[in-house]
This record gives sequence, structure tokens and C-alpha cells, in this order.
Amino acid sequence: MVDEGEDYLVVDKPGDLMCHPTVGDEYSSLISRLRLYLGGQARPHFVNRLDRETSGLVLISKSNHKAWCRAFEEAEKTYWALVHGWPDQDEGVLEAPLGPLRGSLVRIKQAVVLEGKPAVTQWRVLQRLSGGKALLEACPRTGRMHQIRVHLSYLGHPVVGDKIYGSDESFFVEFLDHGWTERLEKQLGVRRHLLSALRLRLRNFDWRIEPPDDIKSYV
Repeated sequence: MVDEGEDYLVVDKPGDLMCHPTVGDEYSSLISRLRLYLGGQARPHFVNRLDRETSGLVLISKSNHKAWCRAFEEAEKTYWALVHGWPDQDEGVLEAPLGPLRGSLVRIKQAVVLEGKPAVTQWRVLQRLSGGKALLEACPRTGRMHQIRVHLSYLGHPVVGDKIYGSDESFFVEFLDHGWTERLEKQLGVRRHLLSALRLRLRNFDWRIEPPDDIKSYV
């Protein structure tokens, strides 16, 4: 638990936990754990969600959900991402519309498409690391599905460990069908994509957490 108030919770979601349960796995999710934590005293609702493998700050309302969602529209969000390659520039802003990628093996895969919804991501290099990797700070100014991952891949710097937007989308299909395999270990090296939401500012709140160990191990 990062913070708790009368009508909200802020938690640090680990990078191997879904926000919502899948069919037949209803207890292995963040929302299930929150319901157990609250014990029926309140009904939790997500104000924001993170992809299963993305770690970091998640805001949950215990009441006044619509008000929290309105406030979140003006929130400032900061992520760290470990990426492949060294960007040519030290910082930038990418404005590129996002929408579903037709013909992909992965039904949920997004891409930069002309008919997509507006999406803006501001980024800057924090460190250029050995082994051809870089640590970036990414601040999404819009909230599209997989936005940071898609935009960084579009720039030529996919997030390390990304099974969908990395070098081969079949990694994701293989993971769904067989779990973590020897091939995935050899090709990816890390069990999740190394992206974490580390700061969230809205209203008079400014929540911050430390980067997870799997990202810090590269720095």
C-alpha cells in the first residue's frame, strides 16, 4: 500500500499481476486482493489501470468514483522504461495516432495508424547504458491502450522484454499458450517488459515510488 484515504487507495502493482481476473482465475488479480483487503467495507473501482506486466502506481476509488476519474483526466504520469538502443536525441515529444493493428496475430495489438485516436508521449533519456540499452522517462499526455510501449517501439526503441511490441509478436502467443519457455528465456532474458509507473500527480497529491529491482539492476 502506497497511500490510503477515506475515499481512495494507491497501490504499487507488481509486474506479474493483472488488474482484472481472467476466466477461471478470479482470485489472481489486483481487484480481488483489494476486495479482500477492504472486506466489504467499500467497493473498489480502478481510476487507472496498468497492463499486466507493467508495474507501478494504480489509483483506486472507494467512493466518489466519477469525481476521481474527472480529476485523473488532468493527472501527470511519469514512467521509467528500459529500452533497446540509444535514441539519437536526448528528449522528444511524439504525436502519433494509435489504433488496432489489422492482421496481427495478437488481437489486442495497437499501432500508429492514420485513422487512430490522438496520442502524445513526452520522453527523455535518463541514462545510456552498456549493452545497447537506455533508461528513458516517459510521460504520456493522453491515455491510449499500450501507448508508451507502442510509441517507443515506433521510435525504434522497444521496451526490453516486450512480447508484443518487440522483435517478434509470436513471443506473446507462445507465452499465452505455453507460459515461460526456454526460447523466451533465450530471446527475451526477462520475464516481463521493463516499464513502471513511478509518479502520479493530481489534485494536491504527488505519489512517488522507487523503481522496481528488475529495472534498477540495469542502472
